[in-house]
Amino acid sequence: MNPDNSVLSKRVILVVCDGLGFEWLSPERAPVLTGLSEKSLSFEQHQAVFPSVTRVSSASIATGCYPGKHGLHGNQMGLYLDERLQVFNAGDVGFRDLMRSATGTTLQTKTLAQYLVNAGGQVVYSNVSPGAAYFLDPEHFGHVHHRSGSFASGGEKITDHRHLNVSHDLAGDLEATTRFCKDVVLEGNCSLGILWLANPDLTLHYQQPGSPEHLEALSATDQMVEMVSKAVQAARNEAEILFVVTSDHGHEVIGDSIHISQWLAANGLSHEIQAGDICVAGQGTSALLYATEHGKARLTEKLEHIKQQEWVAAVLDVEQLARLGLPKSRHLAMGIDMARFDTVNAHGVSGARWMVEDGEKGVAMHCGQHGGLGPQETHPFLIINHPAHAATTMTQRTSLVDIAPTILDFLGVPHEAMDGQSLLKY
Repeated sequence: MNPDNSVLSKRVILVVCDGLGFEWLSPERAPVLTGLSEKSLSFEQHQAVFPSVTRVSSASIATGCYPGKHGLHGNQMGLYLDERLQVFNAGDVGFRDLMRSATGTTLQTKTLAQYLVNAGGQVVYSNVSPGAAYFLDPEHFGHVHHRSGSFASGGEKITDHRHLNVSHDLAGDLEATTRFCKDVVLEGNCSLGILWLANPDLTLHYQQPGSPEHLEALSATDQMVEMVSKAVQAARNEAEILFVVTSDHGHEVIGDSIHISQWLAANGLSHEIQAGDICVAGQGTSALLYATEHGKARLTEKLEHIKQQEWVAAVLDVEQLARLGLPKSRHLAMGIDMARFDTVNAHGVSGARWMVEDGEKGVAMHCGQHGGLGPQETHPFLIINHPAHAATTMTQRTSLVDIAPTILDFLGVPHEAMDGQSLLKY
């Protein structure tokens, strides 16, 4: 308790439930999250960034900015290296080094970890891909705990018992949550603690939305939020804590798939694909196309033919991409939002999407996917809990980029202009 009524230090605890779309919050499916939302600021029109993928979401939450400012375009990204355009997986451990080689930096704007380096610090426990974990703090201003490697401030590798050596599954999420509650919420003193759970996203990539396996992962995630919530309530005896629970995107059902690079090659652009004048970075239910000047000219010749394909919902030019928050960069030529068609799966989930095959792994047909502009994948949830804020359902449109300025506003840490704005000022 705080019997002498002294001023409590301020802390923020942020939990991200990867891939948990807003439509899955109900008393039956997620009673803890639903109950928490009824006692908190709950944002009904919370929006994902584009592409609606985890690595971009991570960078946008970390910086309060869209990709046009922070510079990470997607789960996969086209980089000009060795005099050709190539696609690289932003989830790989070594991608930050490749990005730095091609662009001179990793993220182009400050992160929360950087703002907090002299203001209490940031600690991350993450069980998603290495890239999504490390882009919360790509330059090692704080601490990041991840199964692929844990790092202290300054980049010192953590190899002792503090390393987060957990499995990439629900059991690993549970172990990470247990450790986070003890080491960060209850016994830690950092200004910002972040727990990023792999589920239900991980399960959905291999199971059908609405299936018993999906609902089991959803229930387990809900119970992990309860563990953190109870720890936060206990820790509020010693600190003033803003408790934020959110997701980064939702999921759509995979209805069909296509390898766009192979399609382009088969439709007259084989030389440009092989020469590295055109490359396709698949983002699940969307794609980003990169091109040299020659490649752009050739793509323009094929543009109407591309638009006519059944797997295309919209071809997004550079101006449209910019309005969605992507940069007007030298090589980013266009985007494709994949087509959606009306259907209902065996578990009552409506709608299905075309998926972009990337050649890295097979297509889990009828399972979950995201990355585009579909109604389910772009509607995550956001809950902000604090004793001083009355329970209110907020109807204004908010975004992942609003989370960073909200956190810094609560902590009283000045920051540069961001794309988002503090949600504590409504």
